[in-house]
Amino acid sequence: MKLLKLIPDNTNIHFLKWQWPFFISNIVLMVASVVLLFTHGLNLGVDFVGGQMIRVTFERSAVAPVDALTKTVDKLGYGEPVVQNFGKPNEVSLRMRLPEGTEAQPQLADAMAQKITTTVKQTFPDARIDGVDSVSGKVSGELLKTGVLALSLAMLCISIYIWVRFEWQFAAGALFALIQDILLTVGMFSLTQMEFDLNIVAALLTLLGYSLNDKIVVYDRIRENLKKHRRMPMAELLDLSVNETLSRTVVTSLSILIMLVALLLLGPDVIFGFTAAITLGIFIGTYSSIFMSAPILIWLGVKSDSFVQTESAIDRQERLARERGQPQP
Repeated sequence: MKLLKLIPDNTNIHFLKWQWPFFISNIVLMVASVVLLFTHGLNLGVDFVGGQMIRVTFERSAVAPVDALTKTVDKLGYGEPVVQNFGKPNEVSLRMRLPEGTEAQPQLADAMAQKITTTVKQTFPDARIDGVDSVSGKVSGELLKTGVLALSLAMLCISIYIWVRFEWQFAAGALFALIQDILLTVGMFSLTQMEFDLNIVAALLTLLGYSLNDKIVVYDRIRENLKKHRRMPMAELLDLSVNETLSRTVVTSLSILIMLVALLLLGPDVIFGFTAAITLGIFIGTYSSIFMSAPILIWLGVKSDSFVQTESAIDRQERLARERGQPQP
């Protein structure tokens, strides 16, 4: 029985033929993501902005009464709440700022949550309280700084690792591709206004690891082919390398996407944002590994000269060893 092959062995797609259209469209998407972040911002969760979030499900309603719920909670005197759909149409998240003096008297937050949940249940008999989360402003600020620092350090360490293992051009290319992966994923959260919390930061760190692994495979094949095909034009060599790793890239991404789609459709709502971030990230990471990783090396001036010199020196040592009748190194 023949094994199923999604990508034929003799695949020869000229990816670099379309390098500029892909690059331009990629830059446009990255700029659009930055614009969205400055104009729409992110729907930061309680983890990052501080406050209290109460998740409510209206069991006998197809759609949550957002306006009525907002007016009901607003009358309690704690300030205007932010009520947004959370998962299904009949599920909402209700976010409130913590009362003044909560840092010194934590019981004020508990009292506020108790009063709000009691009022919601009395006003809406079909309301079910799914959870109450509370984070102080000081803690949320520290969490935001820590999350940004974690992402920055991860990308920096990744670049240093690739620089040591390959050359600086490979490190710069990988860093650009990783920034693209993260920026477009965050841009999606700004566009859709899905809640951005610590789970999403964990998803972005997971995405960095996956995307790095994908690009290392491509770069490793490029390095091998630079030594193996020393007289091949650079564009052809990069196309060859991407085609040789294409089957592995597609099969790996497709296998992960099957699991992620199942989680999106059947998984609990609490991990929906996490799953959505990784799902989009897999698409973007696969795209950048195939269409962006190789062209960046040409733009940065990678040539086979250094590899040719290295190979020539080795060939010369082997020739001298044969002439002297010594074992070859």
